Amino acid sequence: MNRREVLKAFGGATAALLPDAGGRALLLNAGAFKGYVDFFNGMAPEEVVNYIPDAEAWAWMRDNIPYFACPDRQLEQTYYYRWWAYRKHIKQTPKGFIVTEFLKPVKHATEYNALSCAFGHHVAEGRWLHDGRFLDEYACFWLKSGANGGLQPKFHQFSGWAPAALYDRWLVNGDTKFLLSIFEPLTVDYQTWQRDRQLPDGLFWQSDVADGMEESISGGRKVRNMRPTINSYMYGNATALSAIARIASDKQAVTSYSSDAEKLRDLIQKKLWNTQANFFETLLPSGAFANVREQIGFTPWYFDLPEAGKGYEAAWKQLMDANGFYAPYGLTTAEQRDPRCQIAFTGDDCQWNGPAWPFSTSITLRALTNVLNRYPQEFVSKADYFATLIIYAQSEVLLLPNGRRIPWVDEDLDPFTGEWLARERKIAKGTFYGRGNHYNHSTFADGIITGLAGLRPRPDDMVEVNPLLPERKWDWFCLDHVRYHGRLLTILWDRTGARFGKGAGLRVFAEGMPIAQSERLERITGRLNRM
Repeated sequence: MNRREVLKAFGGATAALLPDAGGRALLLNAGAFKGYVDFFNGMAPEEVVNYIPDAEAWAWMRDNIPYFACPDRQLEQTYYYRWWAYRKHIKQTPKGFIVTEFLKPVKHATEYNALSCAFGHHVAEGRWLHDGRFLDEYACFWLKSGANGGLQPKFHQFSGWAPAALYDRWLVNGDTKFLLSIFEPLTVDYQTWQRDRQLPDGLFWQSDVADGMEESISGGRKVRNMRPTINSYMYGNATALSAIARIASDKQAVTSYSSDAEKLRDLIQKKLWNTQANFFETLLPSGAFANVREQIGFTPWYFDLPEAGKGYEAAWKQLMDANGFYAPYGLTTAEQRDPRCQIAFTGDDCQWNGPAWPFSTSITLRALTNVLNRYPQEFVSKADYFATLIIYAQSEVLLLPNGRRIPWVDEDLDPFTGEWLARERKIAKGTFYGRGNHYNHSTFADGIITGLAGLRPRPDDMVEVNPLLPERKWDWFCLDHVRYHGRLLTILWDRTGARFGKGAGLRVFAEGMPIAQSERLERITGRLNRM
């Protein structure tokens, strides 16, 4: 839908400004966004029906998701499309709710078509849902439904950052009882990775396919490389487990996990940082670098791993470099200046040697939000975050044979044309199955909430907001109906005050009461009233 079609469908530009009739939102009328869902429902036949069918999609979204309105209708549409698509993957099983990656069955999945590769992304996105049952049961499926109440056998089929993701979820919902109920299986998860993947020097190894990133320049399906991915994940997991142990008043565990995290940080900085390339790179079993910058080199910042002020921020010079990772339809997975970077088909539908992948883009955007919030540097700016986010949104479309363009997320795409590669290759070979339809392997809404709108989850009763919207880019935006620490938050930017009638500038409300404000787009904080 173009801007004119959206405005016509929604009853005009002011439709979204009326308070929700049910009293669930402060400023935005949820019904104004129903037109998006009606459009999504009519895009294609509903081939797979899980817990919430398309016919019930709008009612579920109205009650469960934060509402977002902005002047960029493509971005706004993509935001609602991604929630609509996420909802399609919520599946009820005899072992509780799960969130699938593929809607259609794939051979490498475990029971109920579950896959662990994108678990961290599923949690990051789903932590903003109002109904916590879905992720509670999904976490327990992986952590507690295996033999004798242990881990699912295929939980470690792929690298993951489950403890870090579930701790981050606690920063949003504050459900300490549930977090502590999974502390023990999370420690088992961590110790299992140590047993199976840790080398004598303390670093972790992984093959690229078990990282979910097959056919990469630096990797291989059977090689044991020390990759920035799994090592960053394990640092994040150790840090998170230390924080959970502190909540549990387990001093010994706090000390142990903190020590693990610091040792791993030191190893990653000493061994995976290529001083000649100014980048975190994969280390081969021989001890040599793979000598290629890959997008996975940004992963350490997802977990705030690199120490600030020691030169590591220079890696971010590559983000917007057209010889590095920048491309008009998405970030390439390998630097374009390397002759091994390939977009053309090289034998596997799932290539991570050049094509753009939403999985990686999600990690890089989250890492970039951390850099812009916590690392003094001169290499990237809010403008770069905004540009990358806009490209990410604009890439999530599918051009149909009849010339119609619809919102879409699939597997890998050509970063120079926007074509969904795995999909088109299978069509060309006559083997098209549609397994990547509405592929749930990445995040999008989380980048709007924590990046663009700037809500920075934290463990105390302070609400911190630092929008990454560049000055003079938009006159307004609003994020409403955000459940955070048991309250409903509203974050709005209104340059003149005329759009929402709540005053000019940046403002934050909790349960309808103002708690923070500024005339400018800058970091602000406000305190929640104790419940």
